[in-house]
Amino acid sequence: MQPMHSQEKDKFELHLDEMIIKVQACQKEKNLASCSVCEHYIACELRADYVKSVYNSMSKGETGGFEF
Repeated sequence: MQPMHSQEKDKFELHLDEMIIKVQACQKEKNLASCSVCEHYIACELRADYVKSVYNSMSKGETGGFEF
């Protein structure tokens, strides 16, 4: 039996990985441990794109329902 993490990532998971790197880089640049303490938290386009990427990764681009 193979571990689940050995499965190839789909395009949604790959995009999410890219967004995680971008968010972490932004946090590091601003010397923050979390986006929630950033003064731009509510209006941040990067964070909004990250949230969309999380949703798309979970829903595989379909509206409604998630695959876990």
